[in-house]
Amino acid sequence: MTVSSARRWWALGALVLAMLTIGLDTTVLSVALPNLATDLHASNSELQWFTDAYTLVLAAALLPAGMLGDRFGRKRLLIAALLLFGVASAASAYSSTSGQLIASRAVLGLGAAFMMPLSMAVLPVLFPPAERGKAIAIWVTSTAVGLPLGPILGGWLLDNFWWGSVFLINVPLVIVGVVVVTWLIPESRSEQRRGLDPIGMVVSSVGLLGVTYGCITAGEKGWTNGEALSTLVGGLVLLVAFVLWERRIRQPLLDLALFSSPSFTWGTLLSVMINFSMFGLLFAMPQFFRAVGGTDALGSGVRLLPMIGGLIVGTRIVEKLVQRVGAKVTVAAGFAIVAVGFAMGALTGVHTGYGYASIWIAALGVGMGFVMPTAMNAAMGTLTAERSGAGSAMMQSMRQVGGTIGVAVLGTVLASAYRSQLDLGGLAPAAAHTVRDNAQSGVAVAQQQHSPALLESIRSAFVHGMDVMLWVSCGIAVVAVVLAVLFLPRASELGSVRTERAESEYETV
Repeated sequence: MTVSSARRWWALGALVLAMLTIGLDTTVLSVALPNLATDLHASNSELQWFTDAYTLVLAAALLPAGMLGDRFGRKRLLIAALLLFGVASAASAYSSTSGQLIASRAVLGLGAAFMMPLSMAVLPVLFPPAERGKAIAIWVTSTAVGLPLGPILGGWLLDNFWWGSVFLINVPLVIVGVVVVTWLIPESRSEQRRGLDPIGMVVSSVGLLGVTYGCITAGEKGWTNGEALSTLVGGLVLLVAFVLWERRIRQPLLDLALFSSPSFTWGTLLSVMINFSMFGLLFAMPQFFRAVGGTDALGSGVRLLPMIGGLIVGTRIVEKLVQRVGAKVTVAAGFAIVAVGFAMGALTGVHTGYGYASIWIAALGVGMGFVMPTAMNAAMGTLTAERSGAGSAMMQSMRQVGGTIGVAVLGTVLASAYRSQLDLGGLAPAAAHTVRDNAQSGVAVAQQQHSPALLESIRSAFVHGMDVMLWVSCGIAVVAVVLAVLFLPRASELGSVRTERAESEYETV
């Protein structure tokens, strides 16, 4: 069934709303944690689980979600996922205990795990190859914009309403999304009746769970922590076992033949690398604005707006750029801009003004706007509508785990460099431990003790740690430039083998 031009762009608008809720929900909780600690009497461990329950379930369920959409219908499961996400959002808002909130956050992660790959999987069904790049650029923008908007909107809501409002904002967006998806998006599924591969589902989910949990724990307790290492290694072993299992069975959960395409392989890998860097930035900069700049949660979120502006500019011009110079050059140029932005950021000092920060943050947004839709379209361009659910789920799963690893690795780099520069002479052991824990807590200790020297030491140490982390991010971007130049196919090669097949499938789905 061919979808009219107007209907498919309105349908994309519904998918944008759905993805915006996921982006918001990923970061909006960060500004509400102090309120939750007070109102729900939550411990530090429970505060961590408010975030981790969502992340862990999201990462673990992505692969089965894509395959189930291919088998049972992407529209049907997308609507169910939206409804589940809305119900879980309301349950989160009205939770009266930490346990209830952790459980509802886990259900939110399950809903998001279906929404992410299935909303992307319907793009090859809705849009012919000529329009698919633009559609993916809009989809990517909605996902990325929601991340920095979370602290901004969350800060405003907390200033005017109770903490549950940060979850209730999802409900009207979900309702609109359900109505429009029901009305405008056609049902689609794989024509081949594939088996469910329950062993593959369990092994891949537990493996991704182990890797994600191990990285989260390593980010909190260090990479030498026994719990972190054991779960991380266990998760990696299970993922290797999953790949070996998928090679043996006739109807696998994951079509490993996808990786025979250079476009899919390198488009996915480069998408993971940009996600890795982006989550590191979103982890570090709010802390910088609060601990060094002295802003509140809302102020730190507002200061990330240049990234949104740069992202919008980048995604607006990237389609014409790809048509003119090709995907290889566009992705390489985007990563080069990201590298320059990180290098500029790594020169930040304690007394550097926000004007300078806004320039390099905006540059990062432009570079990300070049890379994300182009790399993802390179990968999606090789997928037929038949396997779009499983393929997009694989890509989203790798991006999610890449973002989690990015926060853990880059957070560890920042923390190690921060602690190495602290001057804690004369501090009581308990106070010294608090200062070493994180810069925000350290600033509170320095203010309580009325110690300008300690405050200066904390801020200088944090800026040093952030600069080291940004240099590492710069190095990753430089490596990505080289990989894009060497391995990403030219635009003329992206999906060339399947173009006619994709066009025919679009006409008949």
